[in-house]
Amino acid sequence: MPSKLSLYTQLARPFTLLPPLLGIVSGAVCAFGSVHNPDPAHRLTWPVVLTVALCASFMNAASNAINQIYDLEIDRLNKPARPLVTGALSLGEAWGFTWLFYVLALVPTWLVVPHPYDTFGGKLTAPLSEHVTFFIYLAGLLFTFVYSAPQLGRTKVRGMAANFTMAIPRGILLKLAGWAMVAPIWSVEPWFIGTVICLFLLGAASTKDFADIAGDRAGGCRTLPIVYGVERAAWLISPSFVLPWFLIPLGAWLRDPQNPSHAVLTGNPVLLTLLGLLLAVWGAYTVYLLVRDPASLTETENHPSWRHMYLMMMAAQVGFALAYIF
Repeated sequence: MPSKLSLYTQLARPFTLLPPLLGIVSGAVCAFGSVHNPDPAHRLTWPVVLTVALCASFMNAASNAINQIYDLEIDRLNKPARPLVTGALSLGEAWGFTWLFYVLALVPTWLVVPHPYDTFGGKLTAPLSEHVTFFIYLAGLLFTFVYSAPQLGRTKVRGMAANFTMAIPRGILLKLAGWAMVAPIWSVEPWFIGTVICLFLLGAASTKDFADIAGDRAGGCRTLPIVYGVERAAWLISPSFVLPWFLIPLGAWLRDPQNPSHAVLTGNPVLLTLLGLLLAVWGAYTVYLLVRDPASLTETENHPSWRHMYLMMMAAQVGFALAYIF
């Protein structure tokens, strides 16, 4: 039998933890380099950044665990080697893991408060309105339950509702959580960046559904490949791989309606433009992989388009951060 640590690692699915970690750090770096940074000294407290990045990973680990708890019968068909399916981990152990990591993810974020609350006591007792990061994480926690739990709607079985429930927290909320560590979130900029990632995930997140059709259908899930068929679903999600990235150069040169003296995106406009065009070309190649042989999407758990989706998301986060540093 594998060790308990190995089994809990499988439950957490660590490969999926890197994108949210990058999303948080990228959001903080973008806020740091933006015109909205309230700290005149432009200090970035890396222990806080790493703490919140770890909290994002813990939240994702808990989300992965709770998804496997509620998808146990589906996974008997789709993922028969997972530890809950094999019985190597009990449901009680999985629930214990889930709640532990939810606590680890949520509690430390109460102390993540931007300048001028720079001391421990100041952060702890800052006004409720300053604890934006904590409430963003709390919203992310609720989204994971809404996605998986029947008592809260289980949007996983409701077609495009599932895509929205994944795209909003992993696109908009992650970026806002990172931004809120450094600067207020009430400007257009963090919402614009988060919306770009959200629109990408709105379609791209469905790449994982093609290989799970048998189990999802048995579990009553109405994913896009089940509702529209494999070929049509592949075409339906294709625009999300390309079109959202054109918003990046648009935002780099478009004036901010709240403050026309600067652009919507206040990072390096040349780097932002290059980032958007590069990701659009990469997305077009991924679309080619999707539509040239849609049937192949159902034959392997990790189709190349799924891997490209993850890599594109991480490249976007790194690219945004670099554009706000240089």
